[in-house]
Amino acid sequence: MARKKIALIGAGNIGGSMAHLALLKGLGDVVLFDVVEGLPQGKALDLSHAGPVVGFDGNVIGTNKYEDIEGADVCIVTAGIARKPGMSRDDLLGTNAKILTSVADGIKKHAPNSFVIVITNPLDAMVTLMQRLLGFPKNRVVGQSGILDSSRYRSFIAKELNISVKSVHAMVLGGHGDDMVPVRSSCIIGGVPVEKLIPSKRLDEIEARVRNAGGEVVALLKTGSAYFSPASAAIQMTEAFLFDKKEILPCAALLEGEYGVSGYYFCVPVQIGAGGVEKVIDINLNATDKKAFDESLSHVKDIVQAMNRVLGVS
Repeated sequence: MARKKIALIGAGNIGGSMAHLALLKGLGDVVLFDVVEGLPQGKALDLSHAGPVVGFDGNVIGTNKYEDIEGADVCIVTAGIARKPGMSRDDLLGTNAKILTSVADGIKKHAPNSFVIVITNPLDAMVTLMQRLLGFPKNRVVGQSGILDSSRYRSFIAKELNISVKSVHAMVLGGHGDDMVPVRSSCIIGGVPVEKLIPSKRLDEIEARVRNAGGEVVALLKTGSAYFSPASAAIQMTEAFLFDKKEILPCAALLEGEYGVSGYYFCVPVQIGAGGVEKVIDINLNATDKKAFDESLSHVKDIVQAMNRVLGVS
């Protein structure tokens, strides 16, 4: 049976990390695409040299031509720029919207049956735009957000308790930004609610750090943003799709009435399998979480409306 084909649109740090993980996990052949000449080709060549050492046989190529993603089963989009000092939100929205318009054209023409995962920020607006441009059904366009945010939550809790991250189950929902919602009631350690193990005040501090974790990484790196963790999150989604795992993961999905939300991409628990986003999982939120959820939704609506304004869409 032919290997699956994974197209990574954007060969920066996240793209390169995803390529490495996909090959290590044996998910299929990888195509690294970027507009910068030599960048995807160089990373692909370097990765191919790692194959004999760690034992992967998947093929990897780098390209500047969308034709090379022809027939891809999965397209993961990281293309875009990060917000720079002095750049307004509208500037970022306008620039990345223009980039994603070109990306969508390439995917629509050469990988019309693919499952599309968007990572480009501002995520909630960019995944909305991507689905709009592609015209794909909602189950085939999804945003990577909550897996990363939840992983940060789990990591901090595990370190606080000095236990394995595998023993921590937790979920972060809502917009992918400062108003994300760490759902404390979902945080369970070996069957025990986290509130029985960590004082409420300390949990407040940990959850504040979760919301700022991306900024914390940026401040430390000084010249970039997180890439190992978002790459890992996107590959988890890819694996769930390619192997029909029916895995429940927090992702930005287009809601049509679920959680009382209609017409917006918003991070909630979803089931990912061979059908893409196969089901939205409804969980009960307590009054505190519901209030935070609604506030986060309000900010997502604001950024989508800002994008529409920049693009001249009513």
